[in-house]
Amino acid sequence: MSNFIGRQRELAELHTLTTAAGAQFLILYGRRRVGKTTLLLHWAEASGYPFIYWVANQFSPAMQLRSFSQAIHQAVQPNAPVAAEFTYPSWEMAFQQAARLATEQRVLLILDEFPYLAEAEPGLAALLQNLWDHHFKQTQLFLVLAGSHIGMMTELLDYHAPLYGRFTGHVHLKPLPFATTAYFLPHYSTAERVAAYAILGGIPAYLERFDDHLTLEQNVNQRILNPTGIFRVDPLFLLQDQVREPRNYLSVLQAIGEGRHVLSEIARATGLPVQNVSTYLHRLAALYLVERRTPVTLSAKRRERSNQGRWHLLDPYLRFYFRFIATNQRALELELYAQVWDDIQAQLRSFIGMTMFEELCREWLLVQARANRLPFMPEDVGSHWSADVQVDAVAIHWRKRSLLLGECKWLAEPVGPGVIQELVLEKTLKVLATLPEQGAHWHVDYAFFARAGFTPAAVLVAQQHGVQLIDLDTLDQTLRAASG
Repeated sequence: MSNFIGRQRELAELHTLTTAAGAQFLILYGRRRVGKTTLLLHWAEASGYPFIYWVANQFSPAMQLRSFSQAIHQAVQPNAPVAAEFTYPSWEMAFQQAARLATEQRVLLILDEFPYLAEAEPGLAALLQNLWDHHFKQTQLFLVLAGSHIGMMTELLDYHAPLYGRFTGHVHLKPLPFATTAYFLPHYSTAERVAAYAILGGIPAYLERFDDHLTLEQNVNQRILNPTGIFRVDPLFLLQDQVREPRNYLSVLQAIGEGRHVLSEIARATGLPVQNVSTYLHRLAALYLVERRTPVTLSAKRRERSNQGRWHLLDPYLRFYFRFIATNQRALELELYAQVWDDIQAQLRSFIGMTMFEELCREWLLVQARANRLPFMPEDVGSHWSADVQVDAVAIHWRKRSLLLGECKWLAEPVGPGVIQELVLEKTLKVLATLPEQGAHWHVDYAFFARAGFTPAAVLVAQQHGVQLIDLDTLDQTLRAASG
């Protein structure tokens, strides 16, 4: 796809730093295929300033220094050929040459996949600290360190790291929001775009591979089930980028993908000790691959130690992969693609409803809150579950004792009055019973989200109880408007 989609906020932040006075030092990181290189090159080319873009690799330190030296030399003497064996004698000299280019004008120096270089040259961060403090700060250099190894990149921000306090900008590049699917898949209906987003998430490299002139089934069969594409191997590559021994991490992800969300359940499924599983989970959480969720109706003090915590996969494609691809490996090896698609199709509606649709509904609540269009300004948005009740989307303000309960239905037919009455008349009392003082003096509002809308009878019941009804098109329009 030739058009640059999304990232307006990130581009604005980069532009602000670019036009600020003095040297700038940016760290930018995000998972594989999230679009870091595309963003950086788009920004650099649009800035109008000279820039040097260089990608580290897993070659020897000497080979990397030679490659970097030649990139700098080419910028210093753009009309002179660079000898194949040319190299500066040290990294310090190479960086000093780059800094000289920026003595009187802004120059962008982008080091992509920096963790490969930092691993090959352990003392490089300390060298950059010294160069920044004594040389770079007096120039117009804009130095960017970018990488996919989230663990190593975030370590650069640690209090004890040599570069701590030197960065003037910090960007964690996250997947694109749902609204951008309208640009990637303009011929798909809203429901089809939700389904595609539930499978692919907001990873540009994934979304670009879907063809909206094909059905969802055709795309899944041709792009995901096909062994020659990126989808069958990407989860392993994603993990190998982050951890040295991925086997046990993969087992933990597989257990969660199969529907085990409690620590003890994950440990039993993997056959690993609970303490080890807990360590793996917290490492995966630091890599933004999983997260621990607790009911939003628990106070902040109770959440950390609550035994109601559930672990979820954050990445939509990992959810899809471990739910449908990893569990059907044998059938895929035998090229029984029709059988695998039948398995996917049988569970896809519930999969979308319990994952992406609920998340989009909670995002709708956040968007409305930021625009001050909810009955109150919430302190938090999430969901509620207890022994006898679950509510999909909840907004809460503890001090004001205000609560908004929302249900999300990914049904093919319009929602009838019964489920609305159940939320208002039955579930509300059970939720309030879990709050301090049995929920006394709490005010409750309601929202109901439905893929296929609502029956006339449901609309009437909603009006009687003051329930806001949001169909799929309304949700889509709100999210698209908020994304700009």
